[in-house]
Amino acid sequence: MRYISSPDFHRDGAERIGILLVNSGTPESPEPRAVRRFLARFLADPRVVELPRALWLPILYGFVLPLRPARSARKYRKIWSAYGSPLLDLSERLRSELISTLAQGMLAPLSVELGMLYSQPSVAQALNRLRESGAQRILVLPLFPQYCGATTGAVYDQVNGELRRWRWLPELRFVAEYHDHPGYIEALRASVTQHWEAHGRTQHLLMSFHGIPERYFHQGDPYFCKCQKTARLLADELLLRDTEWSVSFQSRFGPSGWLKPYTSAVLAEMPARGVREATVVCPGFAVDCLETLEEIDIENRDGFLRAGGQKLQYVPALNARAEHARFLSDLIARHCQGWTHVELGRRPAGAARGASA
Repeated sequence: MRYISSPDFHRDGAERIGILLVNSGTPESPEPRAVRRFLARFLADPRVVELPRALWLPILYGFVLPLRPARSARKYRKIWSAYGSPLLDLSERLRSELISTLAQGMLAPLSVELGMLYSQPSVAQALNRLRESGAQRILVLPLFPQYCGATTGAVYDQVNGELRRWRWLPELRFVAEYHDHPGYIEALRASVTQHWEAHGRTQHLLMSFHGIPERYFHQGDPYFCKCQKTARLLADELLLRDTEWSVSFQSRFGPSGWLKPYTSAVLAEMPARGVREATVVCPGFAVDCLETLEEIDIENRDGFLRAGGQKLQYVPALNARAEHARFLSDLIARHCQGWTHVELGRRPAGAARGASA
């Protein structure tokens, strides 16, 4: 193998820290061909679908990819904006907000890049930009609050797969999760509270998380437990009674059983139990995407109203909110302890800014 060399390895001076943000990915356009390319990469990952390749790949290419892209493309068109994919646009905005926030508290040269697991910019491309910037220490931050093998595990795989090609390996750290971090829970609490202040409080708060196959949980994936803890902590911070909140799981795929209860079923049953006004928040999504903007705010809203509900509110993801960037900045600073002088509060007056794009 011909290994990739780092540029200007004789460089002296302050060591640059690289921050790699990673999200799942998105099609390049809301057209079936682009959706098919994205789904092919996504669903072919053994971390996502844990079936023998000889069994799964014929199903994927023979049945799923010929049929699903057109249906998914119609959904993407409902949420596509002038800025393109919401997930990519909002992830980039969060990166920009984070760069600005980090510059106020970390007194070291920084580079922050965004990589996507199954689309552009890829994890490999983002890592190479960090390498070219001179980063000799890299912190990887998956934008998945609750650890799951299908998401966080895939980040580990792709980062390590790219670094196998490098001659000069950086010092590397991973943030595995932040599902119960006080700053994360507080950012969620502030988001829900501000939404209720602006739009009115409802009878019930449903916390909907992305689902995974039940067998993953039974085989040892801790994701279900992480989601439950996030939900309990948020309910406590909002001072909710047990009858005022619940947890559900969305976005199931295929005929096998996934984590229950299903969000669509919970919402459809609420009006019959007397809950005609509800709020949905999705604490597992760092930024809004198809699963929140279309599945929750359009598809499941329609189901709730058809079942007799009167009002369904969706609380947007934390996205590029200042509270989100401040929390992530604090999380990054704590994980970089020992690499640089870090101030977790304000940057002293007159201190030089070190963060860069």
